[in-house]
Amino acid sequence: MKDMKLSHLDESGRPQMVDVSHKAATLRTARARAELVVPDSLTALLHHNEIQTPKGPVFQTAILAGTMAAKNTSALIPLAHPLPLNHVHIDIRAEQNRIFIETQVSVHGRTGVEMEALTAAAIAALTIYDMCKAVSHEIVIRDIRLLEKTGGKSNYTAQP
Repeated sequence: MKDMKLSHLDESGRPQMVDVSHKAATLRTARARAELVVPDSLTALLHHNEIQTPKGPVFQTAILAGTMAAKNTSALIPLAHPLPLNHVHIDIRAEQNRIFIETQVSVHGRTGVEMEALTAAAIAALTIYDMCKAVSHEIVIRDIRLLEKTGGKSNYTAQP
């Protein structure tokens, strides 16, 4: 464990953007998930797998917000690299009193897209919360996590 170091800190402990100029550009992908637990007052609305509010269609708006967030991750997370994403896909499904958001992001680049996939999931979840809070504030966002990443020096798959 003593050989491990945080890549975003220099030898003096100051924050730094990781230098990826020596890395080869390869296909890199990431998948992430977020889960929302909603109260009974929203469960009936979820039955149709789309909630319509005065602000618009909730799931479709969340997909757009998540996509925009993935594309703008470097503006939100200070040391993240700006990346020309090749693809962002967001799937939202409702099951009983749960909403599951799964994101997939890819890039042909020198650094991974884990933060873009996670940011997309988080912002999509926050958008659903924002659009449904008029019905209830008892919405819980939980389990935002990386499911998988490929490309670069190592791959990762989350344990079930």
